[in-house]
Amino acid sequence: MVQEAEEKNLAKLFSASGSTPSNEFSKAMIPYLKDPFRGSIERRVLGSGESSLTLEYRAAKEALEAANLSPNQLDLMLVASIFPEEIAPGNAAFLAHKLGFLGAAWNIESTCSSALVALQSAYAMVQAGLYCNVLVVVSNTYTRFADEKDTFSWFLGDGAGAVVVSQLKANQGILGTKILNTGNTCGAFFNEFTVDEQSNVRMWIRAGKDAGQALSNSSEFIRTCCQGAVSAAGLTLDQIKFFAFNTPTAWYADVCANVLNIDPQRIINLNPKYANIGAAFPFVNLYHAAESGRIRENDLVVVYTLGTSSSAGAMVMRWGEVALGPVPASSQSQIKVALTTGI
Repeated sequence: MVQEAEEKNLAKLFSASGSTPSNEFSKAMIPYLKDPFRGSIERRVLGSGESSLTLEYRAAKEALEAANLSPNQLDLMLVASIFPEEIAPGNAAFLAHKLGFLGAAWNIESTCSSALVALQSAYAMVQAGLYCNVLVVVSNTYTRFADEKDTFSWFLGDGAGAVVVSQLKANQGILGTKILNTGNTCGAFFNEFTVDEQSNVRMWIRAGKDAGQALSNSSEFIRTCCQGAVSAAGLTLDQIKFFAFNTPTAWYADVCANVLNIDPQRIINLNPKYANIGAAFPFVNLYHAAESGRIRENDLVVVYTLGTSSSAGAMVMRWGEVALGPVPASSQSQIKVALTTGI
């Protein structure tokens, strides 16, 4: 079975290719090459009757409860669904209707950087005085679009998170941001429509021939975005207490630590627990870090994301007085993540 797995897409995506490791990514990957799962230990998948919308609804409800707000106290809702059940549009209007919210609800998307882009958008809206309370909801349901017969599916999981963005104390919240486009990764991953045995149209996530290189060559995005965000905040990397990186692979946190020359103890790595949950990672990482006491009020935090064919970005925030939703139960088939934060 292991031999067969090594001949399929996951192993092809992350392999040594017989060459000497040439960058931080390939060097950090070496210890995982003997594992056909490439470091994935657990993953969460949608169960019967679950969908991106049901995940978003639970996360949104728990974030609102943590914030002690009702839906009619919101001014705006930003929703990023990777991917919704409907090909188009996204889930914003569907989720608003399910919550009984009548205000503005917009879809927003930047693949695995969707949470960071949505959070910056919400921050700008509140800072400008256009809205007071903005609900940001992000879901990532990869497994419905991955062929379980392909080892590539071992790399993918499902999850969702939500935050309420509103005013905080002076000097808390978002202090600096740096976002770049990742046009040079276009084609690394793509979606393909096929017809299954029951004549139903299915969309599959496919890895392009250069998918491994897209992640392998991401060091400059890490360096430029993180240093740019820290500089915009008038800080240095040494002043940052905690780093929350999206971790599409089990070793990507180590890559980021090596590129930035920071202590791995200042990083959380949830990939072994959740596999790759893409756009949901920023909220999931922040939730677990805060819930475990690794982030406390007034700590300086950097959030970094990398999305192929979209954006890479980093954000510096001074953690506020944040109320957390209930702890996700590891035995359940979905991640329940909810928190409320501010600008």
